[in-house]
Amino acid sequence: MRVRGRHRGCPGEERRPGRESAYELARRNISVVNVLSSPGSGKTELLGRVLARAVERGVPVAPLTADLATENDARRLARSGAPVKQLLTDGLCHLEARQLRGHVENRLPEDTALLFVENVGNLVCPASYDLGESLRIVLMAVTEGEDKPLKYPTAFGSAHLVVLTKTDLAAPRRIRRGGLRRAGAAGQPRGGDRTVVCPHRRRRGHRPGAGARRAGRSPRPPAAPRTAPPRPRP
Repeated sequence: MRVRGRHRGCPGEERRPGRESAYELARRNISVVNVLSSPGSGKTELLGRVLARAVERGVPVAPLTADLATENDARRLARSGAPVKQLLTDGLCHLEARQLRGHVENRLPEDTALLFVENVGNLVCPASYDLGESLRIVLMAVTEGEDKPLKYPTAFGSAHLVVLTKTDLAAPRRIRRGGLRRAGAAGQPRGGDRTVVCPHRRRRGHRPGAGARRAGRSPRPPAAPRTAPPRPRP
């Protein structure tokens, strides 16, 4: 898989390590997917599902997750059965190509064909550093607002794919998914729409209002239909 293009916004001193990393990855026939998002957008949840499916199908996949501290995300991803590795940045707000190359050379299983990188959770620094990846994916929860791609043009402009998450919250909060898709397309190069919607899967047996009933509260009644007031007779 080679769909990588030049990432806009990468500082000059980081383009060369990115090219060197891409050369090393190509030599080993490893495709890298760099996943970016704000904190809480659903990177770990989505990656866990993708990894579990890849393991079931026998795909030689490995995840690398980066955080400033704790190994919580690594433990969550390990439930997929994939050989996950945690990289602690000690305060650094992004991963760099040198760090990825060190991981590939020393800690990656030899038969790995697909490496998922869960970058540090923010849309500023990680967007400006080319890891030599084959594919860059940016996640955006519908609750983050329609203007998110316009506020972070480097992240969304350099993405090969934008994924909308937490779509089950769009209707209760009166968020227009169409507006989010248009904003995502406007933030991408040449206005191309490479935005996909991550479908929400309701838990089996879940009924609306069940959580409120378990907590001892009465579920919210359905909203009454709006009707116009009767006109006074002349």
